Amino acid sequence: MSVYLSIYLSIYLSIYLSIYLSIYLSIYLSIYLSIYLFIYLLIYLSIYLSIYLSIYLSIYLSIYLSIYIYIYLSNYLSIYMSVYLSIYLSIYLSIYLSIYLSIYLSIYLSIYLSIYLSI
Repeated sequence: MSVYLSIYLSIYLSIYLSIYLSIYLSIYLSIYLSIYLFIYLLIYLSIYLSIYLSIYLSIYLSIYLSIYIYIYLSNYLSIYMSVYLSIYLSIYLSIYLSIYLSIYLSIYLSIYLSIYLSI
């Protein structure tokens, strides 16, 4: 009887424990791991991404924007200033020189001719 009982208990306990442990461990591990991984990944990713993105974006954007703005402004300003200055200077110089030369030459020639003709 003791042999029978020991065999029965060993079989029963092995089946019961295998079923119980497999179910318990699967449920426990799935819940525990899902919660743990969720929290860990949430914290880790939030910290990592915030630090990484802040550093990366600040460096990248500062370098990219400084280069882009420098190239854009240098090209834009060089084209704009060359066109603007050429137009402005041509108009300004033509008007200024025409007025200045006409006034200057008229005064100068009148004085010079009056003196020269009076002699």
